[in-house]
Amino acid sequence: MTNQLHFLDHLVFLVYLVSVSLYGYWIYQRKKAKETDTKDFFLAEGSLTWWAIGASLIASNISAEHFIGMSGSGFAMGLAISSYEWMSAATLILVAVFFIPVYLKNKIYTMPQFLAKRYNDTVATIMAVFWLLLYVFVNLTSILYLGALAVESISGVPFLYCMLGLAVFAIFITLGGMKVIGYTDIVQVVVLIMGGLVVTYLALSMVSDHFGGSGVLDGLSLLHSKADDHFHMIFAEGHKYYYELPGMAVLFGGMWINNLNYWGCNQYIVQRALGADLNTARSGILFAAFLKLLIPLICVIPGIAVYVLHQNGYFQQELVDAAGTIKPDRAYPTLMNLLPMGLKGLAFAALTAAIVASLAGKCNSIATIFSLDIYKKFLKPEASEKQTVRTGRWAVLGAFAIALCITPQLRQLEQAYQFIQEYSNYLTPGAFALFFLGMFWKRTTSTAAIVAAAISIPLAVAFKLIPSTPIPFLHRTGWCFLILVAIMVVISLLDKKSTHNPKGLELDKGMFKVSDSFAILSILICGILAALYTVFW
Repeated sequence: MTNQLHFLDHLVFLVYLVSVSLYGYWIYQRKKAKETDTKDFFLAEGSLTWWAIGASLIASNISAEHFIGMSGSGFAMGLAISSYEWMSAATLILVAVFFIPVYLKNKIYTMPQFLAKRYNDTVATIMAVFWLLLYVFVNLTSILYLGALAVESISGVPFLYCMLGLAVFAIFITLGGMKVIGYTDIVQVVVLIMGGLVVTYLALSMVSDHFGGSGVLDGLSLLHSKADDHFHMIFAEGHKYYYELPGMAVLFGGMWINNLNYWGCNQYIVQRALGADLNTARSGILFAAFLKLLIPLICVIPGIAVYVLHQNGYFQQELVDAAGTIKPDRAYPTLMNLLPMGLKGLAFAALTAAIVASLAGKCNSIATIFSLDIYKKFLKPEASEKQTVRTGRWAVLGAFAIALCITPQLRQLEQAYQFIQEYSNYLTPGAFALFFLGMFWKRTTSTAAIVAAAISIPLAVAFKLIPSTPIPFLHRTGWCFLILVAIMVVISLLDKKSTHNPKGLELDKGMFKVSDSFAILSILICGILAALYTVFW
């Protein structure tokens, strides 16, 4: 086993790199308008098909933390970590039915714009600044860090060069605007899934060969029988990983807050659907939900396979650090390094595709919020469309410049994935409370929203620091959300003018009607989820 790429691997990766670059340039030339405006650059208005939207949602969502982090979690805790993926499939259905129609009906293009229209500019600006800080200093840097770390461990290329290479590739894609991102994401997802399935095939084949099976399906069956404790979705209180996945909270608690905020109130994600008509947006989101069901197969199963093989004498050195401690996050790179020449290049391309797509999507959202909600609103209201787009491109370069300065410092962290979850969670309950009540309760006032926005982070920090016994992450999310909603309801009810609140959004029951095909496919997804949780309870 080696962490070096051979000539054939380089060739496969080069084909991927050149193909994506040329395809992106072709899309840019073919679909660019004579005068690129903000809707065209940031939203690709009317240009993305349903399959481009669905693929872009997944490509933007999946990154190194999935391949490396989720495989590591599969090694440590098993299939239960798949709840983040499988429950996301159910969440996407709710977003398609209830959230997207509200945005499209009210011509919402950014999340701060929603808050400005529903509440006031103060709320919108507070959250815009919070989102920009979170996206640049936490999300962009952590994706770049984990990506460069993963590429370094597989290719042997020094971390600094990996970091710079990923940034340059992502900048090239991002500067083309949302059309280029959306359509190149189709290629990225195909490569991502193909490369991921190659690694899964290798893992299951190794399990099958070791225990005398006769193929991949035997390997999957043997995996279940040899690691039965790794095939349970719900952890009882007292389980060693209850803190990470606290029992029924993954089905009925904080997981919903976490997922609904991420998939329904997150510029980085929702932006893919905001430039489409309702039916196209819903179809794309439903396609993403089906793809979500597949992700554990390529991210979690390999980790469980490495666990079983390790328990039976394999990888005794590869998974251990200098201090003799087992490092679960080394599971996926260990498998990739076992792939034969050529296939390793494909898997390497898949990992790179996931990282670059996430970087490009995140930075496009940074540029959108900065250009439309900061620059256009406060710094230069008279700016032309061309100037605003140019500012967006400069924001891309600025965000990456900051990220490249901060990313090397993250090497001091023991758990970068926990770094993402920890700091993102400080904003999640408050942000979702603003959107949830703002959409579906007309009496919610701007004063209530300002108070919730102001105390959201202090409240989350208090839940983290004050209790003598640590509260599970998902429980903290749920309790913070409920407290903030209660505070907002009380403040709104005490305001006598709230009964005549002019800030309510335009809603009607017809917005939430879905087609028969959407309903049937949604029921199918829910049926698959019910079967999975029943079998692996």
